[in-house]
Amino acid sequence: MSHDPKDRNFSDTPDPEVEPRAVRRQYTSEYKQRILDAIDQASEPGEKGAILRREGLYSQLISKWRQQRTRGGAEGLKSQRRGPKIAPEANEIAWLKQENGRLRRKLEKAELIIEVQKKVSQILGMDESEAS
Repeated sequence: MSHDPKDRNFSDTPDPEVEPRAVRRQYTSEYKQRILDAIDQASEPGEKGAILRREGLYSQLISKWRQQRTRGGAEGLKSQRRGPKIAPEANEIAWLKQENGRLRRKLEKAELIIEVQKKVSQILGMDESEAS
């Protein structure tokens, strides 16, 4: 089958559309508990692996869920937020530090201006009482 270069309707041309990004799976605590119960009850050889394949899970994830269950029971299986744990006060502290730095720089500039004004008045021979 030959294609005419002028013909733009090739059927075997790849689709230029970008595939959507994979979304991280999130599991409910009920789902985690159900899977852990099914795996714990599995007694036949290969049954645990069949459950993992059917659900698309890895054994490492099951180990993590077991640790969560051991540490916190049913509450331990609930989803946890990812990323650094930032206390609400941390945002305020960061803002206050930034504000403190800004005010220090402003104070340094004001002190420098005052020093320059003093030197100018000394050069011009003005008395400090006259300058005020």
